[in-house]
Amino acid sequence: MSARLTDAERLEALAGLDAWTLLAGREAIRRTYAFADFNAAFGFMTRVALLAEKMDHHPEWFNVYRTVEVTLTTHDAGGLTLRDIDLARAMDRIAGQT
Repeated sequence: MSARLTDAERLEALAGLDAWTLLAGREAIRRTYAFADFNAAFGFMTRVALLAEKMDHHPEWFNVYRTVEVTLTTHDAGGLTLRDIDLARAMDRIAGQT
């Protein structure tokens, strides 16, 4: 199990993830991606799903047409860990938005 990030570690990690925000009332981060169309959004989700399975770390997400809203937290650690930060960075790369 990964260790929860301290407040200082969380702020440092988020400094490099400009489009991600802390979720109010929860120790989690959130981002909304917008794609050209549903096909692009679903393709993104498919690529992320394959990576998430390899990482054994799965996002909470919601898709409507061309948008994908993602929330990351490590449930078994009770908050944010480096696994969330690593997955967020990978998702930005996959989306071409690094």
